[in-house]
Amino acid sequence: MMLDTFHQILVEKQVTPVFQPIVDLKSGFILGYEGLIRGPKDTSFYSPLALFDAARQCGRLWDLEELCCHTLIGSFNRQGLAGKLFLNSSPDVVMRLLPSARIEPRAGMPQLEGIDWRRVVVELTESERTDSFDYLNQAIELYRQEGLQFAIDDLGEGYASLRLWSELRPEYVKIDKYFVRDIDTDVLKQQLVRSICDIASHAHSIVIAEGIETSAELRTLRYLGVACGQGYLLCRPQPNPPIQLEPAQAALFGPSQARVQRQAQGRDPMSVRRLLRAAPAVPDNTPTNRVYELFQSHPDLSAVALLRDGRPTGILRRSQLYDQLARPYHRELYGNKPCSLFIETPPLIVDCDTSLLELGTLMTQGAGDALSDGFIITGAGEYLGLGSSVELMREITQIQIMTARYANPLTQLPGNVPIDEHIDGLLSNRQNFAVCYADLDHFKPYNDLYGYRKGDELLRSMAELFTRHAVARMDFVGHVGGDDFILVFTSPDWAERCQGILDELAIELESLYRLEHRQAGGYLAENRQGVLVFHPLVSLSLGVVTVDEPELYSGSLIAELASSAKAQAKRVQGNALFVERRRPDNPVRQGSYSRSRVLQ
Repeated sequence: MMLDTFHQILVEKQVTPVFQPIVDLKSGFILGYEGLIRGPKDTSFYSPLALFDAARQCGRLWDLEELCCHTLIGSFNRQGLAGKLFLNSSPDVVMRLLPSARIEPRAGMPQLEGIDWRRVVVELTESERTDSFDYLNQAIELYRQEGLQFAIDDLGEGYASLRLWSELRPEYVKIDKYFVRDIDTDVLKQQLVRSICDIASHAHSIVIAEGIETSAELRTLRYLGVACGQGYLLCRPQPNPPIQLEPAQAALFGPSQARVQRQAQGRDPMSVRRLLRAAPAVPDNTPTNRVYELFQSHPDLSAVALLRDGRPTGILRRSQLYDQLARPYHRELYGNKPCSLFIETPPLIVDCDTSLLELGTLMTQGAGDALSDGFIITGAGEYLGLGSSVELMREITQIQIMTARYANPLTQLPGNVPIDEHIDGLLSNRQNFAVCYADLDHFKPYNDLYGYRKGDELLRSMAELFTRHAVARMDFVGHVGGDDFILVFTSPDWAERCQGILDELAIELESLYRLEHRQAGGYLAENRQGVLVFHPLVSLSLGVVTVDEPELYSGSLIAELASSAKAQAKRVQGNALFVERRRPDNPVRQGSYSRSRVLQ
């Protein structure tokens, strides 16, 4: 009876496609989607495990996989989803048509018909032992030449996933959800994932963590260096997935990302979409006279895009065409010939979600024609319109101006506004963190004696020291102004990082002193009253506030407590770290000191 139901599902194609976003854990942007299948509701085959088990029993695994792929690709294309499509497949199915694939590679994977193979990642599911590694490797290399990429699914589960990784060198590896669950409290799992990331960097594989369900798991995975992830915390599988994370999920990646995501719901000012201008497209075999007539009838039209089988092949500018046809006899010679004859170099083609800064890099690294011709903008591989290099340069200039307004001009670290935004974002996201207020001691006498240029060099050295001890994906370093800095830690080992800063301070600043001053541990200089006094070498005071119950704090309260903690640290001679233990619901002062010797 159950097998009859399964056969009916195949015949009537009773499967539903759902998609789960795969997210860049650094930026929070959606990079692609894993395509998943559900059987008919209210039946035992709603679960894909039951569905594929029945297919194996009936010897219809190939038929089921073909139906699933066609269904997923059709839905993916209809929705115009951007990025990669991850499709599950067993190694046996990948190898099944290898003989025909040797003659025509695309004949070996007919289930992928209807999509650009460069957008597909085949996830090799390892439910059964695979011994034919050489045969499988041959198939994969053939398909790679056609643009397909591959992933090892559920790394750590199954019989041979580690060997598959070693033999096949896939572009992606997906960590099984078992190793993700409670990783924030399991030191062994952390070490295993750290090792996987280290191996992946040597194997040139991108790591994807599956089954992320808590913000603590997400923070730990980011801290360990995992590049991408998916899970219920970020977005559940659904038939019509979002093109960007919801605001609550975007906030997990910091306030700046949440703000960008909110803007993206309208028009993302940081992407190529901002430059998109509608322009007609014509087949590249269109007679030149037809294109000339198009320009004549639309005086404001400066360029058209040329397409072949729906794919962009070139940009033909009005001035370029007019210049050619103005030459003697060229109108008679080329008027009825394809307009593509006037295209000398391939166009620059960019996806609409490409960042403006990334496009700027592509333009400057490309051929000189790109700067004058402009570029073609596509979405999900389809032609959307044209973009102008002049407008691109104008937008990048505006971005740089806006960035400068919010960054300290000396160190280029974020200033007061982004510091406040970052702390407010962590509070609204109910995330635990620690704020460290760093203040240099005896900096003014140094600046007066050595000059402002040396003083600026010292401040830049401090910025580098702070940044070096912060975790790029988790921590935040800002420059309030003068010799005051703010570090916001979400990395759990913030105390060790602060101590490391204090311990390395002397080495960092050693080259900025004269030898006699280093040997004496300071120097004679006039104080504000004009009296000659001895000033110690520059030291550092760190005042830390730990926020472990965010709902009890506000941004202004954290600033007040951090300033107070910094003042307590400055009471100690030399380098010092003071951790403020007061809580909003218990204002009695509690704290602890940690000290490090200054250079002798």
